[in-house]
Amino acid sequence: MKRDKSLLIIRRVLVVIAVLAVYIWAFSGLPVLQFKETSMEVISSIFSGLLQPDWTYVYDPKGEDLLRGLLDTLAIALLGTFIASFLCIPFSFMAARNIMKNKAIVGTNKFILSFIRVFPDIVLALLFIKAVGPGAFSGVLALGIGAVGMLGKLISEDMEGVDLSAREALVATGANPVKTLMFAVIPQVLPNFFSFVLYRFEINVRAATILGIIGAGGIGTPLIFALSVRDWERVGIILLGIIVMVTMIDIISGKIRARLT
Repeated sequence: MKRDKSLLIIRRVLVVIAVLAVYIWAFSGLPVLQFKETSMEVISSIFSGLLQPDWTYVYDPKGEDLLRGLLDTLAIALLGTFIASFLCIPFSFMAARNIMKNKAIVGTNKFILSFIRVFPDIVLALLFIKAVGPGAFSGVLALGIGAVGMLGKLISEDMEGVDLSAREALVATGANPVKTLMFAVIPQVLPNFFSFVLYRFEINVRAATILGIIGAGGIGTPLIFALSVRDWERVGIILLGIIVMVTMIDIISGKIRARLT
């Protein structure tokens, strides 16, 4: 027993040493941080702007303001989630092994969903900006297409775990495949479907704020303009608005998902 304990201690020590060696080797290749003469001045300006936001930018009836930017971001995320929630449905059914018995169709749809998930939202937004031009429409398309892979995967995996006893009972009574899906499968999947859609909506709200930085509409566009001219007071109020909006959406969505599950 003592020998086994000593061997176990030696193994743990060797693992810790190996991990430390890897970290030391990794950090040894980092370049030395060099601060410029104006670094502290810039950092102090950033923090002063964040602590003293430009409240006049919250609402401006004559032009662009924070509320309009946040509303555009929310609309982009909402429309993108709405498009994805419809486009993912056929892929979800055809990627579920217990629903679609043809292995070739199941494998093809699983590959399509995985292929879509490869592309980050920002890459899709750049592609759509080249195709349809900058603006909110390219952001909606990027979020709508990009979310299909994630939603389709989650819903198809949820379908594979449903209880098919009700479906078998309906088939025994002579029900056709459409009715078996409507009355035996969909009622079991529907609560999780709405939960997944709400979860993806939360992700899309955060993604929509980033897509605006590259010209895909939303609050990210005035944010990158404010950063480029070093208007830290405006940067501060925009970041504050984003934090409030995302926090409220997370709270509301969390309560809705708690009731669905």
